[in-house]
Amino acid sequence: MPHARETAVYTHGHHESVLRSHTWRTAENSAAYLLGALKPHMRILDVGCGPGTVTADLAALVPGGRVTGLDREPGVLERAREVAVERGLTNADFVTGDVHALDFPDDTFCVVHAHQVLQHVGDPVAALREMRRVTRPGGYVAVRDADYAAMTWYPESAGLDDWLDLYRRVARSNGGEPDAGRRLKAWALEAGFTDVTATTGTWTYSTAEERAWWSGLWADRTVASAYAERAVAGGHATRAGLEAVAAGWREWGAREDGWFAVLHGEILCRKDA
Repeated sequence: MPHARETAVYTHGHHESVLRSHTWRTAENSAAYLLGALKPHMRILDVGCGPGTVTADLAALVPGGRVTGLDREPGVLERAREVAVERGLTNADFVTGDVHALDFPDDTFCVVHAHQVLQHVGDPVAALREMRRVTRPGGYVAVRDADYAAMTWYPESAGLDDWLDLYRRVARSNGGEPDAGRRLKAWALEAGFTDVTATTGTWTYSTAEERAWWSGLWADRTVASAYAERAVAGGHATRAGLEAVAAGWREWGAREDGWFAVLHGEILCRKDA
């Protein structure tokens, strides 16, 4: 039976403003819900690994095992390989691939992990089934995704309201689901998992440094990334409208009382032994 293939377009692309966020991610701030299940000997697949900072952290946590980072974009994997070399890791490798059609035999990995991936795929349930297929009996599929509609901030900002509305429209027009976090448990059950632990995790940006970093990367992403190009090409925004949203981000970031919280859904699914 032929595998499904990816039909969604990755909304963000790999502009510097996107990688600025992705390279900040660690196993501690992005996969804490999984860490207690790890054992030193495990073989792990990190789906959608991007620049590989989380992948490298996972490899360091399984010194007797091995971690394979997988991404659709060959260019970003070069950065991931550099990260592994910089950290002196010899138990990490990186390959291109599609989560809907993983090029691995059944029951290969102890853990299959995906961070901020299912919100961008065309068929998340099929992706979870494929992740389940390559997981060994008794192993885990671990997924964490943001939920854009659940993001919240203070003080109120018309610019950020416009940003949220625009981002959700662009992401959905690209075939993704920006409010994936709340759907992860339902998708896992539909994919055939019966042992699913669902939790939540947050990123919070409140200090002057955090606000400047978060607002700056989103302001830059709004006007200069693949997301910006798709927003205009799809008729969702004008260049002037994008500039206004970016200005809203910078205005919020300069507020001493500014606060922003990103809610994530998390699922840890054990495959039946």
